[in-house]
Amino acid sequence: MKNSMGVGRLLIAVYGVFAISASARASYQLATEFGDAPIAYLLSTISALVYIVATIALAKGQKFAKIARVAVLFELVGVVVVGVLSIALPEWFAHPSVWSGFGIGYAFIPLLLPILGLIWLRRQSARA
Repeated sequence: MKNSMGVGRLLIAVYGVFAISASARASYQLATEFGDAPIAYLLSTISALVYIVATIALAKGQKFAKIARVAVLFELVGVVVVGVLSIALPEWFAHPSVWSGFGIGYAFIPLLLPILGLIWLRRQSARA
């Protein structure tokens, strides 16, 4: 149980870092460069919001497990869809978003994070 709590804390910490960094990036992009790449910058804003919701829901524990699961699943679908679109329609992503290229600009952590999040949530659910 103790090991699981450590993994959960690490997962929440990484989500928190992504929530802060994606929010800062999206805020700057929307304020200064929105006209240059509106699709990419709106996607960065959506990803920031998803990271915020996921961080809070994961930190709140079992009471918010359904919200966490929805946020993390939405994140996974978003990363995959945006990853495919950014390769298939690169003109839409002249400026990358957090999820472009499956999160390549972030060492693919945006792709791995929701997978790990879903695994952790499933294990927590099984323990409850």
